[in-house]
Amino acid sequence: MAMRDNSIAILGGRGMLGSDLASECQRRGFNATVFDLPEFDITNAKHLKKVVSDTEIIINCAAYTNVDGAESEAELAYQINGAAVGCLGFAVHDVGKWVLHIGTDFVFDGRSKRPYVETDPPNPISTYGRTKLAGEQLLAQSGCRHCIIRVEWTYGSTGNHFVSKITQRAKEGKSLKIVDDQIGSPTATTEVAGAICKLLQQQPEGIYHFANAGYVSRYEMARFVFDKLSMKVDLQPCKTSDYKTPAARPLNSRFDCGKIQALLEESIEPWQVPLERFLRQL
Repeated sequence: MAMRDNSIAILGGRGMLGSDLASECQRRGFNATVFDLPEFDITNAKHLKKVVSDTEIIINCAAYTNVDGAESEAELAYQINGAAVGCLGFAVHDVGKWVLHIGTDFVFDGRSKRPYVETDPPNPISTYGRTKLAGEQLLAQSGCRHCIIRVEWTYGSTGNHFVSKITQRAKEGKSLKIVDDQIGSPTATTEVAGAICKLLQQQPEGIYHFANAGYVSRYEMARFVFDKLSMKVDLQPCKTSDYKTPAARPLNSRFDCGKIQALLEESIEPWQVPLERFLRQL
């Protein structure tokens, strides 16, 4: 399939992943168009139908991602993460096209003693996780050709994420307590964007896990960030149980990425490599 001839719609294309994906598509010569608020609203069925009818490939990066905010805005989170994704699925099904949807590690409860594979049963422990799982399920129920890529611990040049939060607090001279019992893989949105672009030609179906290789605790990740930035910070480890948040977080966010790795030409990079690259640009 000659990808250059196919139009791509990136829903949520001004967000953290969407903006990097738009740049990567442009770099590869793909014909991609960004759709986002205020002119495009994923919860508007007419907007969805028009985009789907005018485009060959749809990539949905749009999401309500405020994990703690979802606890008090459950209906809004569900409309964006759940109902709209189902509506998108039916629109795609009606015209026989293919959609790639972005999922999350928050569909799991984090109690597994090993990295999660795609066939592990989901059991979300937060409203955000439940709404994202609802989106996956409604997309599957629509019967459309679809691919779900679950990602975790993402960071990028735009948006609010762990790296931006801790570096901002450090610049303000604040001491930091970071949990050392949440384990996962820091994942650059540039890396996710690169993987997505490689899959567009194949148009695989089903669920795939993608994260940068290797695992680390949030505390060790913070230490890595501050070491690379040569920042002197009062950094203390703590437990998730010591740190009260409105939404519960999975302790184990480790992904087994063997399924998606089999589709990619190059090995997925260790998390340290893109993170160091990102920090050099700050």
